Formats: sequence, C-alpha cells, structure tokens
Amino acid sequence: MKIVHIETFRMSVPLHTPFKTALRTVHTAEGIGVKLICDNGINGWGEAPPTLVITGDSLKSIESAILDVMKPSLVGRDLLDHESVFQDMHKLLVGNNSAKAAVDMAIYDCLAQYSKLPLYKYLGGYRDKLETDYTVSVNSPAEMAEDALLYSMRGFDVLKIKVGKDEIGTDIKRIQAIRQVIGEGVKIRLDANQGWEAKAAVRAIRKMEDLNLQIELVEQPVPAHDLEGLKKVTDNVDTPIMADESVFTPQQAFQVLKTRSADLINIKLMKAGGIYQALKINSMAEVCGVECMVGSMIETRLGISAAAHFAASKKNITRYDFDAPLMLSNDILAGGIHYRGKTITFPEAPGLGVKTVQLHS
Repeated sequence: MKIVHIETFRMSVPLHTPFKTALRTVHTAEGIGVKLICDNGINGWGEAPPTLVITGDSLKSIESAILDVMKPSLVGRDLLDHESVFQDMHKLLVGNNSAKAAVDMAIYDCLAQYSKLPLYKYLGGYRDKLETDYTVSVNSPAEMAEDALLYSMRGFDVLKIKVGKDEIGTDIKRIQAIRQVIGEGVKIRLDANQGWEAKAAVRAIRKMEDLNLQIELVEQPVPAHDLEGLKKVTDNVDTPIMADESVFTPQQAFQVLKTRSADLINIKLMKAGGIYQALKINSMAEVCGVECMVGSMIETRLGISAAAHFAASKKNITRYDFDAPLMLSNDILAGGIHYRGKTITFPEAPGLGVKTVQLHS
C-alpha cells in the first residue's frame, strides 16, 4: 500500500457564536485538509487548524510543511512499513506538529481501511461511544451563567468554563454565577489557558473549594513553561490539576509525570503531532496512574473524528472535549463520527468513515 499522492485543501466554516478564551477569540474555523492517496485505491483524510497562540502553526506554514517537506519524502513509501514511515516523518522537521498530525491522521485512516476496521477498533476498540463536554466562552459572569444554563438545558452535563482573562476575583464570580443557575447536577471544569500565576491560582482554587463550587478539575492554570508553578498548584490544592499546553511531546509528558506536576494530562493531536505520538503519551500516563483527556482545537468533524477514534480506543482516556463541530454554522463532512446531543458514536465503515469533504466558498 504505497502512497502515490498527497494533496491539501483549505477549509473555512463560520462559528455560530464567537469562541473566547484567555488567549484568543475565534469567529471562523479555518484549517488545512489533507487527502492521502494510495496505489490500492484507498484514500486517507486528515485536518490541521492554524492555532498560532498555542502551536505556532499558520495556514501557510501547515501547507508548506506538508507539500514542500513531507510530501516529497513520503510519496512512494509503503504504509505497511508504518513504523519507519512515522519515525522518518517526525525527523523531517522540528515542530510543525499540526501539519504532522494531519498527515498522521490520513495514514492511520488508510491503515484501518486496509485492515477493514473502524479506526477506534484498529487502535484497540475499548469503547464505541463517547460523551463530550461543552465549552462556555469567557464573558461577563451574567453572560456565562446564561450560556451555561442554555447548554445544560440542552443535555450537556459537563461544562468546560473558560477563565483566566481578567483578575481572579472576576473568575470566581463567573463560577459562582454559573453554579447558582445550573445547580449541583452538572460538572464544572475550569480552563485557565495559562492565564494565572501559581500563587494566585492556589489562592483562587482554595477559595472555590471553600465556597463549595464543586470544580471537577482545573486545566493549565499557569504558563506552559512553568512546570515548577504547575507542581506548586497541584501540590497545594485538593482539586485535580490538568496539564494541557505544558504537554506537547512524549518527552514533555515524561517530565510532568516524573515530577508529578499534574494529576491529569490533556492530549491533543495537534500538539502531539498525531496519533502515533499521542499513543506514547497515553501509555506513559497509564503506567504512572494518570488519566488522560483528549481535547481539540477549533476543528471540523474531520479532525475531531480522528481524535474521537483515538480517544475511544484506550481505557486510560476518560474525558472528552469534542464540542468544536457543534459550534460551527454548517457541516462540510459526509461520514465520520455522529453527534446526538452530547453523545458521539462511530460509523462501522473502515477507517475514519469519511466519504467526502464539501468545500464552501
């Protein structure tokens, strides 16, 4: 099963509501789609969104990495020798993890199709459905409470609350307002997107514990590089702390696990460079007794399908953040994963189950 061609295409889908975090505001889901064509008629699909403030990748850099660097090296390679293909692909260029992830998805799509299995079964098949959380963008306390109530009424019983944009006192007011309107039956996860400093994070989380706001976990409270600060927060609060931007590579995951700097790890294919590296991160975490979440950027159902298949395949992945396709104003994919409210199910078609991608001008 040799690669005969790799092509890319641009995707752009407006969000129905702006997505706001401590790092950015997004109005349109943009991305580079990948189609990998093999000599046996199998085609694999992948996606990479530009997320400059997190991964450093732009539309142009993703295209260039795929077409100018990876394509010349990969065309002609036999995907049945996939271990050497992945090893060589990750040595071709430093960083550019989103571009690597898109090609990686397409390769795994082809391998699972060749094996005549849905990708989640090819990778392990631990579960056949998932439940996603839903993200509440950072706004005023009143706006966020209104949004949280709306999402909970739609059946989402796990909400991911964006904080870290303003001073911490305002963040506490946000969570108080949300908890007051949604009651105790809905889980709240906080994501500070690196927006706090360690001492302030400890004070804030302790205050929320004292107020009995029932926070399930706090994601990346401190800047990505500050592992010492991340460990300080983890060691000084009762609420579980999740590393996100601090963990891109297996090497970074090893450092977090070795130092016990976090209780949980959020794996994203765009950070890891695809499923090949994400599998390593999850395996290391599992050995250390650390559960993982699989999250995503603002992606279409194409990229999320790959992430969801990976998440469903492994026991140690226990949390899922796949709400991005629900934020889009239209759907460009035929096939792939299926949403019914918070529940995600998988097609029995082999691979990702993607049929076509309909581009809109």
